[in-house]
Amino acid sequence: MKILVAVKRVVDYNVKVRVKADQSGVELANVKMALNPFCEIAVEEAVRLKEQGVASEIVVVSVGPATAQEQLRTALALGADRAVLVESAEELSSLAVAKLLKAVVDREQPQLVITGKQAIDSDNNQTGQMLAALCGFAQGTFASRVEVAGDSVKVTREIDGGLQTVALKLPAIVTTDLRLNEPHYASLPNIMKAKKKPLDLLTPQALGVSTASTLKVLKVEAPAARSAGIKVKSVAELVEKLKNEAKVI
Repeated sequence: MKILVAVKRVVDYNVKVRVKADQSGVELANVKMALNPFCEIAVEEAVRLKEQGVASEIVVVSVGPATAQEQLRTALALGADRAVLVESAEELSSLAVAKLLKAVVDREQPQLVITGKQAIDSDNNQTGQMLAALCGFAQGTFASRVEVAGDSVKVTREIDGGLQTVALKLPAIVTTDLRLNEPHYASLPNIMKAKKKPLDLLTPQALGVSTASTLKVLKVEAPAARSAGIKVKSVAELVEKLKNEAKVI
């Protein structure tokens, strides 16, 4: 079985995000970038499936600037076999990314596609579902457990009311949730080996995909700072403040 894992380059989750002065987007200059945490979980799950003998090859793919090769090398160091970068300097919508991934799926013909449920920068939680629709594949989103048996995959999903288990016929799309696994750290020997693993470069034009977006970002702004909390001495004082200051009752 071939597994395709989609990954994204994002601002490191430890970095405090700053909005550009002109409010056109988030400041990325001289900011530490990293592999999206949910994508890292997706890579880890693919590696575990390969260690179980379920998968024979893991291909990681990313859509983004040339610098995203760094994150692809990280995924290769974690255990992926080869990588594909669809190079684009544009700010792409979820649908455009899904179309590009669909073109890569058509080229690679994987039996299972694993993605993070969302990226921590845009937080859209859209690409996996859009990709499943474009490919006509079954989908199991928010996966907290994945079991492959024969030509099907059983996915335990996290939903509002608890857990839901679905059985999907392969090929299928799975998006990963936090509790699926805990990614391991790449060892130094694997980091060195990753430098020699194949990494193919493609473009939207080579894939025959238009990335024109129907969405336009008007403004990006930081959330308003929260005011400090206060302590009250009695229920009567609390009610008075809720009524006259907060005006919520």
